[in-house]
Amino acid sequence: MTPGMKLLEVQEVLGRLRHESHSPEEKEKLNTAMEVFEFIFETGQAEAVDDYRQSLEARAPPLVSARFDTREEAMAWLHAHPAPLNGAKVLVGDEYFNVVHFRDGNFRRLPPSPVLEFYLQDIEEEGLPPPVATFDTVEQAQAWVDSQPEPPRQVLILINGAPHLVAYHYRVNVRAIYPMSLAAKAAPAPADEPAD
Repeated sequence: MTPGMKLLEVQEVLGRLRHESHSPEEKEKLNTAMEVFEFIFETGQAEAVDDYRQSLEARAPPLVSARFDTREEAMAWLHAHPAPLNGAKVLVGDEYFNVVHFRDGNFRRLPPSPVLEFYLQDIEEEGLPPPVATFDTVEQAQAWVDSQPEPPRQVLILINGAPHLVAYHYRVNVRAIYPMSLAAKAAPAPADEPAD
């Protein structure tokens, strides 16, 4: 089923619920939801929504819109972009950043995002899958990752005994290796210790 067809089916359900509803407040909320679907179709974003849903179902790393080697390159892109998507994620090196853009005052910022740490924490809490390969160094692991003809979306490997996640950011064609130890950054402080 095409992305547009699935969204059309959801829109039909919303329309039926709106028609059957007797509450003006509920009808208004359903109208808003239907307008969101119309926006998705009219702006040609049905495939992007489908990509996002598939990413969630596959438990893939958080989606990114762009990747840069340096923060300076990312900021230059952000300031040159005619309409950056507020809330989008970009990679600078292997670190996630949030795109912040408010049209009023043309406010543009690129703060660090903890989304990767929370993603890794979720994987850890679900139980790590068995590693698919073991390496002594990051360089050996990177050579293996780069040699894969079809990069895996996410697999676990060991580097010097420590678990690492290999992730493929297909929208920007980037293969990354993230140490699972980053998950600890997302963990809340124990109850008897103050948070930083």
